[in-house]
Amino acid sequence: MLNWSSRFNIFCFLDNNHYQFESPAFDCLLAVGCKRSVQLDRNDLFTSLKQFYDGNPSWLFGHISYPENKMAQPDPIGFEDAFFFEPEILVTLKGQTLTIESDSENHASVFKAIDAQPAIITKKISTSVRIHHTETRKQYLDKIASLKRHIQRGDCYEINYCQAFFAEEATLDPLYLYHALTSVSPNPFAAMYKLNDRYCLCASPERFIKKTGEVVISQPIKGTSKRNVSDALADIQSKEQLLHSEKDKTENVMIVDLVRNDLSRICTEGSVHVKELFGIYSFPQVHQMISTIEGKVSPATHWTAILEACFPMGSMTGAPKVKVMELIDEHESFSRGLFSGCIGYVTPGGDFDFNVVIRSLFYHETKKLVSFKAGGGITFNSDAENEYEESLLKAAAIKRILEQY
Repeated sequence: MLNWSSRFNIFCFLDNNHYQFESPAFDCLLAVGCKRSVQLDRNDLFTSLKQFYDGNPSWLFGHISYPENKMAQPDPIGFEDAFFFEPEILVTLKGQTLTIESDSENHASVFKAIDAQPAIITKKISTSVRIHHTETRKQYLDKIASLKRHIQRGDCYEINYCQAFFAEEATLDPLYLYHALTSVSPNPFAAMYKLNDRYCLCASPERFIKKTGEVVISQPIKGTSKRNVSDALADIQSKEQLLHSEKDKTENVMIVDLVRNDLSRICTEGSVHVKELFGIYSFPQVHQMISTIEGKVSPATHWTAILEACFPMGSMTGAPKVKVMELIDEHESFSRGLFSGCIGYVTPGGDFDFNVVIRSLFYHETKKLVSFKAGGGITFNSDAENEYEESLLKAAAIKRILEQY
């Protein structure tokens, strides 16, 4: 499917890598080609998106970027504030069943074209990649010290601070890199997303928000510990330490309260509740603390209103949301772009599912530019050295893939 999709200028491939998070609707979902699309500016994003969808309710795939840092240069990868497209062909794989939907293409010929492709992904280009940080370790530690002073003054309770990495003059094979990344780090909200010469290769473990009928859920991640797959006892100890970490539970519950507040703005009164608090889930590189918040919406509530109430996600901002977004702009020296945004789909019936764009590699084919970013939640009890190491741990799979390329 991926070898076949690479011939299209626009496509979105979503893969849950066999994780069973909240009854997945598919194993893989692939949208290719573009029947119609809309590029959205930040100012009227959700109003324009509603108008576009209501004009012809259909499958839509796309993204919403994190609000641009007004104090930094625009993100050089250049994903729009938001972009959604209705695909020409939709391919769904669930279990042993493959479903092809298209108004213009013969389904049998589509299947034959997919089946004719190689069942392996080979590297077509091989070059060395030199990775640079946007800040030194000392600069990072100084920024954390500044943020903790804001917390001590009561300006905020928790803030997500990120650092960036990049490589220039990189001629890469995005399909091979995505395959390599998800082989090393398979995660339940993985995505390969192409918009002409820009790519997002995403190995995200985090769901932003999902709507099924009248039920809406959000599953923020706050709390990370390192896996030790070569030592089962040490791995269990790491998991137990995360489960009982007061620092991580404090971080997590702050974001749970923020999400409850966001959902209460659009959910029916009394319906918002915490379905699971401090769940520990294991992924290839890390254990993560994940909570699930659920609510119900009225049938009259438009799906864009739900996104508008909750975006950007609290796990990538902090609390209180508006103030920490100002502090993020002041302290981060770059614009996040699609990082900390979301990628996902909307059905013709108005259901949707969007991930959090983290653990992701961004590539601009024309500029030969690669970037990736990583961060974590900062609280009063955060140890700056530990936070620095945690952000490097989160970026480790991407860095390893690029260095071995």
